[in-house]
Amino acid sequence: MSANSKPSPDVNSIIDPAKALVPEVVKVNEQRVAQGFWPKIRKVATRIPFAADALSVWWCARDPDTPKAAKGMMLAALAYFVLPTDVIPDLLAGVGFTDDAAVFAALIAVVGKHLKPAHKASASAFLRKVAGD
Repeated sequence: MSANSKPSPDVNSIIDPAKALVPEVVKVNEQRVAQGFWPKIRKVATRIPFAADALSVWWCARDPDTPKAAKGMMLAALAYFVLPTDVIPDLLAGVGFTDDAAVFAALIAVVGKHLKPAHKASASAFLRKVAGD
């Protein structure tokens, strides 16, 4: 890749384990997620098909039994989800969350074995509650 070329926006460059696990980056991602996850998920949970995955990942990232490497990658994906600017703006109807969905799909393929039934149950309970409101 030359200095003037742009990297392709594939998922592997978005969730780069080498960058996601740098302690300073993990700390920034934790702050972004702490401030932005719940406001955003409450707003969009009933409109995105991967809401259960995002919620399961959030609970897994907060679980003290989840390995640090997996947490770092999860926090990177969650931080990307809450960023106000991303590859495909979330405002575009129908396609706005496709990049976020791709990030979560790639993340779950890599670290999904750490998602416990309790994480998934918490996600389902939240979605049932939101649907009932």
